[in-house]
Amino acid sequence: MRGIKFIPDDSRINFVGIRYVTFLISALMILASIGITATRGLNFGIDFTGGTSIEIKTPVEADVSAMRSGLNGLGLGAISIQEFGSLDDFLIRLPEQRDGGDKEAVEKVRSYLDSQFETVDYRRTEFVGPQVGKELQFQGLQAVILSLLGIMGYIWFRFEWQFGVSAVLALTHDIIAIIGFFALTQMEFNLSTVAAVLMVAGYSINDTVVVFDRIREDLRRYKKKPLPELFNISINQTLSRTLMTSLTTLLALVALYLFGGEVIRGFVDALIVGIVVGTYSSIFIATPMLLFMDVRKGRVGRDGPQPAEQATGENGA
Repeated sequence: MRGIKFIPDDSRINFVGIRYVTFLISALMILASIGITATRGLNFGIDFTGGTSIEIKTPVEADVSAMRSGLNGLGLGAISIQEFGSLDDFLIRLPEQRDGGDKEAVEKVRSYLDSQFETVDYRRTEFVGPQVGKELQFQGLQAVILSLLGIMGYIWFRFEWQFGVSAVLALTHDIIAIIGFFALTQMEFNLSTVAAVLMVAGYSINDTVVVFDRIREDLRRYKKKPLPELFNISINQTLSRTLMTSLTTLLALVALYLFGGEVIRGFVDALIVGIVVGTYSSIFIATPMLLFMDVRKGRVGRDGPQPAEQATGENGA
């Protein structure tokens, strides 16, 4: 039996030849992500800011504006209300109360809601202190940085330092893109989002390692072949595997997006964006970056081999 193939075995797509176009696209995306994050900021969840979140389900569709107006009249600070799936599911976020009055604030909110609706289903209530939120911010950032350093060390040990640097640059590109997406959409950025970022880093590096492993094999096989041509051969040889893995993963994520509910929506959105951007960076960023680092001699600064080496290059794959 023959398997399904979306990419022919003898594909000869010139990925490396358009590296400057893809570098420009990535540079614009990174600058836009940084600019949006700096101007709009991230919509940090209770995990990072501290306060109280209450998830409720009303017996009938509610008027969000009227509910927000009534809750903000309780004198508890700026209360935000977010539709949580359907028109009768809501997530209410209360800022941290002074003098430890969070429980009293929750009781006031419940009293108001009970007076407005016949029955209210209080699904969950979460309290997070401001100090805990700051610690979680620091620990989340620390987890991302340590994961990048660990990945670079692993790639350096398994291949060469040039591969490690290229892999970390591609991963940094992916993480900035995800953060920019959350800043643009103003979706809640919480601990589950950080977990998704770390998962994307692991997924993306897996794709990158597959390509790098084939490059290492081809470097031994074609010792005189120009690096741009060799890299194109390696990418094309692993292209079918890379795309099939991404597509099957996206199918599972789409199912989670449609049927998983709002509780994991931010987590799933981060993974979907990360898988798409991570697949792109494995093909168009990580490998072409190696052209600026001579992987044959370990010297940095040359965009591929010298003309003399190209003249003696082998032909064919």
